[in-house]
Parts: sequence; structure tokens; C-alpha cells
Amino acid sequence: MPNWTQNFQSFLNLFLESQCPLCQRPTPQEFCQDCTRQLQRCKLSNPQEFWRGELPVFAWGNYNGTLKRAIAALKYDNQPQIAKPLGQWLAQAWLNSQPQQKLVVVPIPLHADKLKTRGYNQAELLAESFCHFTKLGLQPLGLKRVKATDAQFSLSGLQREENLADAFVLGTEFHRQRPHDRVLLLDDIYTTGATVRSAVQALQKHGISVYGVVAIATPSRNMLPKR
Repeated sequence: MPNWTQNFQSFLNLFLESQCPLCQRPTPQEFCQDCTRQLQRCKLSNPQEFWRGELPVFAWGNYNGTLKRAIAALKYDNQPQIAKPLGQWLAQAWLNSQPQQKLVVVPIPLHADKLKTRGYNQAELLAESFCHFTKLGLQPLGLKRVKATDAQFSLSGLQREENLADAFVLGTEFHRQRPHDRVLLLDDIYTTGATVRSAVQALQKHGISVYGVVAIATPSRNMLPKR
């Protein structure tokens, strides 16, 4: 009887499994085992290599290959569940590299129009998973994006800076009460740093200290923080 029950449960699990968002194979997890292995190969050997300068950067992986496809699926293919394992991996790397301290995590917000279209902010979902495992505080309403910016990937460095000038203001929660702890910004991708620098400026105008930025991925050649 127990064997029959186990066999029936295994048969039932076949129908309960979802599809891997990257290869469409059945999987009980967010990614199948093969795609998980490919994603793990994207992990940077030293995520805190560029944790220095005025704006330290901590990134989990190289923005290429399978990790690039996973982030694209998260953002553009309505696959919000992808944020959970990515946020967990970022959290594990952070806990293995950084001393424990009190910080408040603020995800980079989307403009209201883009949020309405997408239905969720991928950076906020990543931050929720990251904070769940690191036990750091989370404040998704610390910043507000008030400027609907153009897509960054087609712009030069100077154009990115101009595109993001005054893009952020304090969010409702930080207007109500300034944070007691330093802020750790979180975004999905760190490229030239134009986005996070604009966010930092909005916070520093009000005397809010920024500890650094964490991201799931970065093109390695762009990792050096701008001074």
C-alpha cells in the first residue's frame, strides 16, 4: 500500500510541475537542474572585487549567456518567480562576503507607467528574496521614480546620465521618516552606474547615507565604479 501511494504521488507530481522558463522542461523548482547548472556557471568568482570607492558595487554574476536570458525572462516574459532563486543566490554570496550589519535595502523603482505595464518591479521582487535570506530590512517605498526614462542600452554614457538626471525623489516612507540605517540599493543589472548614481543623489540630498549597491548581474568590463 505505501508503494502504491508513493507511485501515485510521483504520477501526480508530473502534473503539478511547472515548466522551466528558460527551456520549458518540467521542473518542481523555478529552474530545471540543467539551467540551474548553467546559471551557476555565470557566477563571478569574486562578487565583491569592486566593493570599493565612493559607490561600492557587489554583483553576483556576469551579465551574459543564461543569466542574461533569465533576467530578460524575469523582466519581459512575465516570469516573476525567477526573482526568488536569483535573490537567494545573491543573498548567499553577500552573507559569505560581507560582515553582518544593520542596513535597509531599497530596490530601484520603476516609473508608474512601466510598473502598470509590467505588473511588478523586478528589483523589488529580487529585494524581497534577498532580504528574506539576509534578514536585512526592506523599504520598497524609499525611492520614487518620477521621470519616465528612455531605454538605457542604446545610449552613450553621457546620454545615460542626462536621461536619468532628476529621475528619482524620496519615496513616501522616507518622506515620512528618514532611515536610521544606511541604505543598500538593489537593482537587477549594474552597467555604467548611471541609474544608481541618480538614485544616490536623490537620497544624499536629504542626508541619507548610501552604503553601496548590489545587483544580480553586471557586464564584467563595466564593473569599475565611476568616480
